[in-house]
Amino acid sequence: MDYTLNCNGRLLDLSTPQVMGILNVTPDSFFEGSRKQTEEEIVQRIHQIQVEGGSIIDVGGCSTRPGADCVTEAEEIERLRFALGIVRREVPDAVVSVDTFRPDVARMAVEEYGVTLINDVSEGAEEKMFRMVARLRVPYILMSVQPTMREMLLRFAREVDVLRSLGQKDIILDPGFGFGKTLEQNYEVMRDLEQLGLMQLPVLVGISRKSMIYRLLESDPSHALNGTTALNTIALLKGASILRVHDVREAVECVRIVTATRSQYR
Repeated sequence: MDYTLNCNGRLLDLSTPQVMGILNVTPDSFFEGSRKQTEEEIVQRIHQIQVEGGSIIDVGGCSTRPGADCVTEAEEIERLRFALGIVRREVPDAVVSVDTFRPDVARMAVEEYGVTLINDVSEGAEEKMFRMVARLRVPYILMSVQPTMREMLLRFAREVDVLRSLGQKDIILDPGFGFGKTLEQNYEVMRDLEQLGLMQLPVLVGISRKSMIYRLLESDPSHALNGTTALNTIALLKGASILRVHDVREAVECVRIVTATRSQYR
């Protein structure tokens, strides 16, 4: 869709879909290959995302996988400070998002490290976070845990109204694949994904190597890249503006192919 995000005064054009590369600084994320904890590993991952064509680096300090222990706010902040300091040293002009459900973590990331986006991974957004991101004046990714597209649209409409009333400008919708949904419901939401276009807001899709893929294919996260690519392609065809992924190069190739295919019919 024709939409631009204001990223610390720079405009990120979403008329061509963008790829967000995942940088997990946790010891227990569901995909083992995404865990980066040493300075060397973090530096390597930062540059890999950029070299492979990712335009956003998404940093997480608290795993959201089912059954994961929820670390304290202090530990999440400590992990993020370590990683964000390296990110800003290595690629000071990068567009960086932080995925967190804690308003004070969001504040720290924006005020101390100039983080560009807040990716709210809470299972039901709260007004405290809404007030925080509106005060920080950064783009906000609003995730849904609703199990059906109808319920999702109704909840999004209410939440977007609240955010707008607080002065929030840029809002990105995330249907929350893998959160609050059965395997079948995840695929029903993907089937109906284009309906989110009714909100006239950009949509982020994060299905990279998730259980909705490897459970269906009777596999595991390490063998879920092909399924991820298939679903990313479907998501792009249904209007996704941002893909949040572990495998950046493959997602960038999806974007290039879908964009080229569309251009043939203009």
